[in-house]
Amino acid sequence: MLQKTATNLVFVCIISGLLLAGCGQKDATAIVVQEEVREKVNIVFWDENTGTDRTPYYRVLIKRFEEQNPNIHIEYIGLPKISAKQKIDTAIAVNDLPDVCGVPTSWVADFAAQNVLLDLDTFFDQWDEKNKLSPSIIQSNRDMVLDKRLYQLPNTMNMEILWYRTDWLKEAGIKPPENWNDFFFTVEKMTDKDKKKYGFTIRGGDGAAIQLLRMMFAYSGLTNFWDEDGKCQINHPKHIEFVKKYMSLYKKYTPMSDITNGYKEMIAAFDTGTVAMVQHNIGSYSQHNKFLKPEQYAPVPLPKTVDGRFIQESGNTNGYGIFKTTKHPKEAWRFVSFLCSQASQSYWNQSIGQVPTHLDSLKEPWAKELPHMQLVLQMLSNPNLKFYQPPMYLPEYRSIFDQIGDPGIQAVMTNKKSVEEFLNEWAAAFEKSKKKYDKYVTDKKNS
Repeated sequence: MLQKTATNLVFVCIISGLLLAGCGQKDATAIVVQEEVREKVNIVFWDENTGTDRTPYYRVLIKRFEEQNPNIHIEYIGLPKISAKQKIDTAIAVNDLPDVCGVPTSWVADFAAQNVLLDLDTFFDQWDEKNKLSPSIIQSNRDMVLDKRLYQLPNTMNMEILWYRTDWLKEAGIKPPENWNDFFFTVEKMTDKDKKKYGFTIRGGDGAAIQLLRMMFAYSGLTNFWDEDGKCQINHPKHIEFVKKYMSLYKKYTPMSDITNGYKEMIAAFDTGTVAMVQHNIGSYSQHNKFLKPEQYAPVPLPKTVDGRFIQESGNTNGYGIFKTTKHPKEAWRFVSFLCSQASQSYWNQSIGQVPTHLDSLKEPWAKELPHMQLVLQMLSNPNLKFYQPPMYLPEYRSIFDQIGDPGIQAVMTNKKSVEEFLNEWAAAFEKSKKKYDKYVTDKKNS
């Protein structure tokens, strides 16, 4: 089995800047990669999470790229997040893929196992900004695949937090929650059904399982996905305890519509004044900023464990991959490296509210001024911040969330399954996948 990475370093190294290094010398091959494209080419780019809070910024970046590269045209195609993975899987099956695609880290192992992604190492080694991307994040990406090659170039990372209505809590005389007891207390106290106001909203639709998992580990304080015997800890007693408390909020202190809510519906409930708190990440900042005044909302870390630790998921990054079927790998790389450059990362992350992976971008004034970025920087330097490493290297990692996790949550919310039944099934699916993967690794070593 793959060794766990020292995930704490991923974030600490970014903030400290200790890993900054000089630009490497370009060799003859690098000059070939960077030379002007003489033939007009079309690069098809699939955005895996299209929406009004992202697509306009891609339009700006694409315009900038085309101005700098007049012989390259970027054909942008936006895919709704809820159906993007299915769309790409279908494209893989029929061998009709784009040149470039947004690839969340949780998809990397799956696509690499199917041998559809282009190995980016040759291009990356020649890139004059390669040492400016966090080396720890790059290494973490390599550790998710068996051959340790680079299949995704990351441009942004996230952190799970709570967003809360500062004006509501101030009026009620309640401080933002610091621990989990505070969290459940605040959810209850901020609910007023007569006014159709609720303390919280539970994500019950698409993406619910990934969000729930992050809250489970934040509550339990566990930092190992597997126990000493290799058993999945999803059904650990502490996780069962949390999910029972959490799901008991449904319909009593949260809207009935939560059972089908995906990201957009959940965030809309917060932005339109239906709920006092929402658990998401710093990436929803741009949405809140459109509908609420700065004095109406604020971020706060996920609640502390009983012993005062903050738990976050490692590998919570996004980036871009190039499919092997592309007829224009150099031009595709030029676009990907442009999106991950300092200028592009600064524009993108400042606009949508996420954390750059480019070390120089983190030094810019905007990264130190926005409240949610200040929170992230404070958290990343907090000695009580710990990380757990999910098994993103499993090719079935994401499908287990989609096929077992999300439906299981809805089954619990409709009382069709107990919390124990759901978590046991979820854990069993991961253990089965791990057993299959471990056998594959062993057979590969012995072959």
